[in-house]
This record gives sequence, structure tokens and C-alpha cells, in this order.
Amino acid sequence: MATLTLPIKQQRQTGFTLVEMAIVLMIVGLLLGGLLVPLSAQMEQRNITETRKSLDEIQQALIGFAIINGRLPCPADGTIPTIPGVSNGVGVENPSCLVNNNGGVLPWVTLGVSETDAWGRRFTYRVTPVFATAGTPFQLSSSPNLDVGLTTSSTDTSVATDVPAVVVSHGLNGLGAYTPAGSITAATGDELDNVAVAPSDNNNHFVSHDFVQNGFDDIVIWISPNVLINRMVAAGRLP
Repeated sequence: MATLTLPIKQQRQTGFTLVEMAIVLMIVGLLLGGLLVPLSAQMEQRNITETRKSLDEIQQALIGFAIINGRLPCPADGTIPTIPGVSNGVGVENPSCLVNNNGGVLPWVTLGVSETDAWGRRFTYRVTPVFATAGTPFQLSSSPNLDVGLTTSSTDTSVATDVPAVVVSHGLNGLGAYTPAGSITAATGDELDNVAVAPSDNNNHFVSHDFVQNGFDDIVIWISPNVLINRMVAAGRLP
């Protein structure tokens, strides 16, 4: 049987030329580049969702702690590093809320919750001392002194006033947050309000990402005094 042989010119036309390959690669690159932004946005939204879930659990853990102990916990020392297998007091509440100017990180070991948010940084925690004094349960007449709101260079709009405790996730940029290594990234501008210990700023005022979109990404929750008191009364811890 005779073998059919294609002309040389026709054989060359069956493959891709360098120009065609370059065009294909460029198209593929454009398609992948277009997917990167949505993928990044999806990952960021996932981190936000996971962090909000953790914050909800923290909120319930704080109220549960108060029902059992008659008070909220004091902050933990954020400078202590997490070392596997080493018991160095990391994540345990300070014996007094007056340490570090009433500020620090969430005492995750004391509460039995996650150490970090979805970005791998510790939660900042601040509490009104009268609500967390060991051996002295707070009363219906106890007055909280923390507030949350909007802060810009010219305005300050309150969102929540006179709250007993505030918990902060410092978001993707992590400015002002302690890491598991015990280090902290300096914060500037509005995010300075949310740092655990900020002597140069107002330690009683916090700013929430939920209500402002001017460049920072902190997520803030707080313990409502009404919810806390009602839960304490329902549990028989307050008259």
C-alpha cells in the first residue's frame, strides 16, 4: 500500500507558530489576572466572616464568664509570646485590670476561645475596671466608661456609649495588633484609637470598621451593658 505524504508546506501549517503561542499565552495571562482580584476579594471576605464568627463566640464567652464569676475578665499581657509546651502565663488574664493602663489582649486561655483572628493576630481587649475587679462583683449601679464611634479629623459621632468592654480585630493590615510572638505593629491615624495601650490617644474611645470606610479595616464589638445586666439578672447573679 502506498504511503500518503503531506507536502512540507502543509506539514508546517498543522502546528502553532511562535506568534500564535505568544497570543495564546497573553490571553491566558489576561484571564488569570482577571481571576486574581475576585479570588483575593473572596479570601478577604472569608477572613472577615471567620473573624466575625470568632468575635460572636468571644462575646458569648465574656458574658458566660461574667455569669459564673460575677465580673468580666481583665486583659492578658500581649507581650508574652506563645511558645508550644511552655506555660508562661500567655493568654491568662492579669491579676489586676490596672496593669498596662487597663489595656491588653483578650485572655483567650481564661475564656477558652481562639487566640487570634483570621489574619493570625491577637484580639485587643479593654474593660472598665469596676466591671472586672476580682472578688468584687459589679452591681446594677456600676458605671462603664468605654465608647465606640466614628472618628475623623473634624467629627466624632458616637455609635455606642458607656459600654463595659470592647474587643478589636485589627483586620488585614494588623496595625496596632499583637502577634503570637508578642510583638506589635505601630498604628497611626484613626487606628491609634483601637490600640490596647495608647498613652498618646484616648484609651476609652474605639472606632469600628462597620461604620467608617476611610482606609482602616478594624472590626470592633462591644458588650452591651443592657444585655450583660439582663443576662446576669436572669442567671440570679444580680438582684
